[in-house]
Amino acid sequence: MAHQLQEAEWIWRDGEFIPWHDAKVHILSAAVAFGSSVFEGIRCYSTPDGPAVFRLRDHLRRLEDSCRIYRIPLQYSIDELTEAALAAIARNGLDSCYIRPCVLRGYGTAGMNALGGPVEAYIPCFPWGAYLGEEGLKNGIDACVSSWQRAEPNTFPAMAKAAGHYNSGQLVKMEAVLNGYAEAIVLGPGGLVSEGSGENVFVVYRGTLITPAVDGTWLFGITRDTVLTLARDLDVPVREQVVPREMLYAADEVFVCGTAAEVTPVRSVDKIHVGDGRPGSITRRIQSRFMDIVHGRGPDKHRWLTHVPQPAAVARA
Repeated sequence: MAHQLQEAEWIWRDGEFIPWHDAKVHILSAAVAFGSSVFEGIRCYSTPDGPAVFRLRDHLRRLEDSCRIYRIPLQYSIDELTEAALAAIARNGLDSCYIRPCVLRGYGTAGMNALGGPVEAYIPCFPWGAYLGEEGLKNGIDACVSSWQRAEPNTFPAMAKAAGHYNSGQLVKMEAVLNGYAEAIVLGPGGLVSEGSGENVFVVYRGTLITPAVDGTWLFGITRDTVLTLARDLDVPVREQVVPREMLYAADEVFVCGTAAEVTPVRSVDKIHVGDGRPGSITRRIQSRFMDIVHGRGPDKHRWLTHVPQPAAVARA
């Protein structure tokens, strides 16, 4: 089943708040016609000290990078976007939510040359639970290797988080679901492991945590970076290297991670049990440390959380 969108009340658009259903884009905008937009997915978590956004500035820096790569003029600084995102959460009265900043090319150009066309910026936020399900977080998911593959480097810039790139991810995800799997793992053009439909991939092999090395076929995941940092904090050996498909079958543990997926164990790949078919100890340790930090149950020594001001404070600002 597709995830059903839960509406909020207000969306930030170019410096002001508009009602949810007033956030409209023209059918002939470059964003609709050509998928010409970039975006971020960011989570805000409920903590004992109120709602807190995980790695907000890192996400907004990646949004800025995506705009630069696609030559989209971004009119707002990271500080301004940070303030806007926090204000959107407070304005909607959300204790936890998913934030989807997006910068898009609007209506005004008709061909491939979008230079000089209008640009619009939006920040919606809305409630969203576990992307791969609470059961998946607890006991793991069944995955397959997709029949689709990632494109060659220099085909499109995988480092940018652009809407058009996700047409591939939709094909990957829909194929997996229709074949009875929760998720799929995609190979790069050389037949090596790249990423999931919208997640980065990790395997544990002989006690070492391994993830694909940078090769221009997958998105630089902020949760991926978080996992690498947490693994080092936990004294887990880490290696970035090429990952052949067969390592997914021989691995002791496999998990996927991303803002939406968080840290989700994989219990089988192509109907082959990963390890004993249950989440492994390294996966559990990293998942537990991650969840403790984002929910404010453990120390945030890397200063990854940005707390949302209370509505009164936002109103005074």
